[in-house]
Amino acid sequence: MINTIVEAGGEAVTMNSLDPFFDIEEGIARLRQEKNAIILAHYYQAPEIQDIADFIGDSLDLSRKAAETDANMIVFCGVKFMAECAKILSPEKIVVLPDSEAGCSLEDSCKPDDFRKFRDKFPDHIVLSYINSSAEVKALSDIIVTSSNAKAIIDQFPIDQKIIFGPDRHLGAYLAKETGRNMEIWPGTCVVHEQFNERELIKLMVNHPNATLAAHPECPESILKHADHIGSTRSILEYVTRTDGDEFIIATEQQIIHQMQLASPDKTFITAPGADGTCNCANCPFMALNDIEKLYLAMLNEAPHIEIPEDLRIAALAPLQKMIEFSPLAPNKNSTAA
Repeated sequence: MINTIVEAGGEAVTMNSLDPFFDIEEGIARLRQEKNAIILAHYYQAPEIQDIADFIGDSLDLSRKAAETDANMIVFCGVKFMAECAKILSPEKIVVLPDSEAGCSLEDSCKPDDFRKFRDKFPDHIVLSYINSSAEVKALSDIIVTSSNAKAIIDQFPIDQKIIFGPDRHLGAYLAKETGRNMEIWPGTCVVHEQFNERELIKLMVNHPNATLAAHPECPESILKHADHIGSTRSILEYVTRTDGDEFIIATEQQIIHQMQLASPDKTFITAPGADGTCNCANCPFMALNDIEKLYLAMLNEAPHIEIPEDLRIAALAPLQKMIEFSPLAPNKNSTAA
């Protein structure tokens, strides 16, 4: 497996070497101008990062927006596979990730060598891989999909087309049910969505009988069967802000609630519970590794940064381009989500 993240060298500035009274946000603003940088923040980032970002959104949508700019540097406040996507689409730009350990449980569950062996068991299947995967897994795939466009893409294939789907088994099961397809599904899961608990959710729904439940399809079926709306992160945000009602239960990473509250301050948003009855499980531990200080240092040091061998980048780009060809909306529309 290729390590695409390059750490800072020995001369890198660290937090310990900064003046304790240094204004981090002012420093970020200065570097943004000096280095012609744009800051991308996924919906699952902390509010203070979302508030200073140039663009807030889902992973591939952010990468495509960044590719359309004349920025020299992309600061991707998200996780590794997202920063890799930005580099795949913008190879000429410097792409930095605030914390090199910001990974993804779905990516970690699907090692390229293992996925290649899985794929080779089914030579007559087309390989659809979720965007939440490494550059190497993307390169082993025929088409990349997102949670918002996967069904529409699958529906364009003949009903007898055999399909491999990975790496999220819950999203795969949901898509198989929605499309009527019999798919070979890789058994990965998201560390956040996997933890939502049906029994505790039912208790919460009893205590909030007028609340509407919106859930991401990475959730287990035991959660999805109670949902009033199932969709991508962007879809959930649009649904709860446009739908009548005062209370909404949100079954996805809870930092998205920051944007919900900004858009609809008169509504109440409640995070779906885990087995202990709290919302602790709704914090992605990988997303949480990024913070304002690391963001500043990444811009200053231009590291950790993403480097992808050109042969791998081209191989991973092909299924992304294929996704755009199959996408029901034009490439410059907000049609993608993770």
